[in-house]
Amino acid sequence: MSIDNRIIVVDDDNIVTQALKMLLSLEGFSNVLFFNSPFDALDSLKKEKPDLIISDFLMPKMNGIEFLTEAKKIYDDLTMILLTGYADKENAIKAINEVGIYRYLEKPWDNDDLVMNIKNALERSDLMSQLKEKILQLESAKKQLENYAHSLEDMVAKRTQELVESNNKLFAIINYCADGIVIFSPNGVIESINPSGENLVGAAQKMLVGDSIFNIFIPERGKLDKSVLDGEKEQLLRDCYIENRVNGKKIPVEVSISPVYDEAEKVLRFVSIVRDESVQKDMDRLRDDFIATLTHDLRTPLLATIQTLSFFIDGALGELDERQKFFLSTMKKSNEDILGLVNALLEVYKYESGTLNLCKTKFNLNDFLEQCKTEIENLAEKKKVDLSLNLSLTKGESICADKNEIKRVVFNLLGNAINHNPEGTKVVLSSFVQKNDLVISVKDNGAGIPKSDIPKMFKRFSQGTSEKRSVGTGLGLYLSRQIVEAHGGKIWLETDKGKGTEFLFLIPEAVCETKLPESRKISYN
Repeated sequence: MSIDNRIIVVDDDNIVTQALKMLLSLEGFSNVLFFNSPFDALDSLKKEKPDLIISDFLMPKMNGIEFLTEAKKIYDDLTMILLTGYADKENAIKAINEVGIYRYLEKPWDNDDLVMNIKNALERSDLMSQLKEKILQLESAKKQLENYAHSLEDMVAKRTQELVESNNKLFAIINYCADGIVIFSPNGVIESINPSGENLVGAAQKMLVGDSIFNIFIPERGKLDKSVLDGEKEQLLRDCYIENRVNGKKIPVEVSISPVYDEAEKVLRFVSIVRDESVQKDMDRLRDDFIATLTHDLRTPLLATIQTLSFFIDGALGELDERQKFFLSTMKKSNEDILGLVNALLEVYKYESGTLNLCKTKFNLNDFLEQCKTEIENLAEKKKVDLSLNLSLTKGESICADKNEIKRVVFNLLGNAINHNPEGTKVVLSSFVQKNDLVISVKDNGAGIPKSDIPKMFKRFSQGTSEKRSVGTGLGLYLSRQIVEAHGGKIWLETDKGKGTEFLFLIPEAVCETKLPESRKISYN
């Protein structure tokens, strides 16, 4: 069976587009255009509107989010799927509300899953198009009826019949949709909800009409932002749940909100499609558990390999020539790098799953900072970076925190400052107190960080900036953020292009014993 919906596929990797071309052809998709350049795809978009866009995330010159944003400017009601690597997952999720992406899929994808999501996306596109068309027809018919009711009885009868037919079609679409559909006013008051929506909420429509969507859609963190009533663009709400009023179960949902306008471009109401994400959440949890188990099981053979290589290199199993030592040392370093990644992934998982408990102890701040400086001085000397310690703003404070975890944060910040700046750079480790809060700072006089890169510096798998990429795991700053936030604190940075960067983190109520008054005023966003 041929599927003639117009689809545009964009991926800079020709191998990927060829693979997708073969897959979609076998599945019966007959009207698919493939592009290796997002700019060529934009030119094609201007000529004819597609039913669906599938775009890669990581592309040169213009990434997938930027491409889909430009596509939205051409057609504001496009249905779009973003293909990402696992490392880009968080970037995709954070950007998804700004662009209005229908779904993202991780590479490598499962063919059946990909085809299913494409068909669901096309079904959504058709459904939204029909829904908007029928609602607009309804409003138009009602307005015309009011204008001509006093003199055109025949037209009234005719339009009334058309209205009935439109209502019947709209009723069928809404009532037989597997997803919940909630129609609400510009101020968030529920006007209608379909049977699937009633099942999710656990209440009948007559009980829900007049209620506020802010009592229905509940974010996992914080409160629902009033910006959902902004009619300028479609919005996709993730990390929300609906609390079923019958059994009290919290059902994770994904909510797509689209405004409906009148002829004067004024928002008449909003249509939201609510999808139960319970199965998807369970699959994500199983995948994360699998990754944690896998990385944990990798540690034992890696440690054994590293130890065996050490025996060879040290000559415990016989003398080696320099060439043999070189190759074995290279192998050992590679295995140590892999072990570092495995350990980092395990630590991240422990924080994200909430299974790691902080072990807070009382320790002297100045002694702690001096120890940190001593242990990393060899790296600074090797990189020819001037590392110094500023203890002038503190004296004799005792700190209550998890010493090992705070040390991990300090080492991450110092290591980044030393490794990512040129020779001759000065790095200063210092601390100060604000009331009973502890603030530790790592400041350098390097090149600085572009302002556009600051929001993603503490995200998972973020490697360097747009101007210079790191060869590390991209987990150091993300893990540091997890550690600081587990202490109830905040981590941030201040930078001036060409003059250097200062990373700071605050641990609230950490100072157990203070002998100096507040030493420095700070502010952070």
